[in-house]
Amino acid sequence: MHDIAKKALAAALRTGVSYADVRLVDERHRTLTTKNGRVGRVASQESLGVGIRVLADGCWGFAATDDCGKEGIEAAGRLAVEIARASALARIHKVELADEPPVRMSWTSPCAQDPFEVSVETQLTLLLSCDEELRREKGVTLSETSMEINRTRQIFLNSEGSDIDQRRTTTGAGFTAYSFGAHEIQKRSYPNSFGGQYQLKGWELVEELKLRENAARVASEAVALHSAVQCPEKTGHLILDSSQLGLQIHESIGHPIELDRVLGSEANYAGMSFLTLDKLNHLRYGSEIVNAVCDARLDHGPGLGTFAYDDEGVAAQRVDIIRDGQFRGYMSSRETAAAIGQTRSSGTMRASGWNRIPLIRMTNVSLEPGAQSLEEVFGGVDEAVYMETNKSWSIDDKRYNFQFGCEIAWEIKNGNRGRMLKNPTYSGISTEFWNSCQAIADRRHWILWGVPNCGKGQPEQVMGTGHGASPSRFAGIKIGGGHQG
Repeated sequence: MHDIAKKALAAALRTGVSYADVRLVDERHRTLTTKNGRVGRVASQESLGVGIRVLADGCWGFAATDDCGKEGIEAAGRLAVEIARASALARIHKVELADEPPVRMSWTSPCAQDPFEVSVETQLTLLLSCDEELRREKGVTLSETSMEINRTRQIFLNSEGSDIDQRRTTTGAGFTAYSFGAHEIQKRSYPNSFGGQYQLKGWELVEELKLRENAARVASEAVALHSAVQCPEKTGHLILDSSQLGLQIHESIGHPIELDRVLGSEANYAGMSFLTLDKLNHLRYGSEIVNAVCDARLDHGPGLGTFAYDDEGVAAQRVDIIRDGQFRGYMSSRETAAAIGQTRSSGTMRASGWNRIPLIRMTNVSLEPGAQSLEEVFGGVDEAVYMETNKSWSIDDKRYNFQFGCEIAWEIKNGNRGRMLKNPTYSGISTEFWNSCQAIADRRHWILWGVPNCGKGQPEQVMGTGHGASPSRFAGIKIGGGHQG
C-alpha cells in the first residue's frame, strides 16, 4: 500500500505545486439489523482508494480515484492540479498553511477482540435474542436492533516529508422498542438513541453494553410511557443524563467552534456560528464550573473522534474550548489557523473516506467532569425534571437558539425520583443555557458517547464524533411546550 501512496504523491508533485498530500484509505464495514424478530439487513462493504490534494497558485485542488494503477493515479494527480489552477481564476485570497513538522510513524487503535473475527451468526444471535426480549413485553409493537463495525487503514503522505500509517477499529450496537398507542407512539432506546453506543473498540464494547440484560427494562418503559403524565410546561430546574448532554454539547458547543463555520466557508450546510472571532477570550460561554475540551488523544478515551494524527498530518491534541466558563478556543485546520494568526492547527481535519476532501470536524468535544456527587446533582434543589435519551433536536443556523426532545423524563422532588413524564422537551439559547449550569457529576458518572452520524460538507460527509459528559443540573430552563398533544 505504501507504494501506491508514494506513486500518488509523485503524481501530485507537478510544476507550480507548492504543497501536496495523499490519503490512501482501505476500509471494511459490516452492518447487521433486525426488526420484529427477523433479520433486517446483513451487509458487508470494502473500499480502497486514494485522495490527492494540492496547493497550486494559492488554491486547493482535490481529486480521488479507486483505480490505484499507474494510469488512474496519474489521471487523479493531473485533475487535482487542474482544479487548483482553475480555482485560482476566482481566488479571493491566497491559501497559507500554519507550520507543521513532518512525522513518520504507525499507530493502531486498541482493540481487545477483533469484531470481524466474531462470526456473523454469533452477532445475529445476540441481536435476535435482544429483539425477542423486547417483544416479550405486551404492548411493544416494533422492536429494532443494530450493530455496526468498521476497520480503516489510512496511509498519509505529504510533500513536507510526513509518512503516517494509522489503523482504527470502531464498534457500535443498540436497540429500540416502540409502542404504538391509540393517539401516539412512544419509544425507548438503549444504550442511546440513533443506533446505540459507538466507540473506538472491538467486540469488547458489545460485551460491556450488556444489551440483553437491559432489554426487558427498556421495553417496559416504552409501554409505561403511554400511562405517564404529560411533561408540564414551566420554567425550572432541568437535569440531563449524560447521553442527552452529549448531544447538547454536539449542537451548542461542537458545531459553533468549527472555525470554517466562523469564517463562512461552511455557510451552505447547516449554517455558520454565533462564535465570531471577537468573542474568543472575551465571551462568558458558561458558568464558572463549565469546562469543555476538544481532545482527540487516546488519553481522553476511546471516542469516535480519537486518533493519533488528523488528515493533514497534525498530531492529536487537547484544546481548551471553555475554561472556567470563558470561551478559549476553536477547532481549526492548518489553513484556518494561519488565517486568524495562530501558529498551529488544532488537528481536527478529517475526511469520511478517500473520495472526500478533509474538513474541520469535531473530534471528542467533551464537558469535563464536575466536583459534585450524583446525589448532589439530584438533591441540590427541591424540584427538578430529569430527562434521558434524545428523541429530537432543532437548532438555528447560528447554533444559538435550540429545542430538544427526550424519550423519557421523571419528576425529581428533594432528590428522589417521582412520577414518569412523557414527551419531555426543553429549549433555550446556547450561552444562557451553559451559564445556568449549577452542578456537574464527577468522573464516576462520566461517559464518552459516540455520535456516528454527524453530517457536514457538500457533497455530504457523515462522520463519527465523541462527546463525554456526566449528568448535570441547569436552572431557569424552559421545560415543555414543544409537544403538540
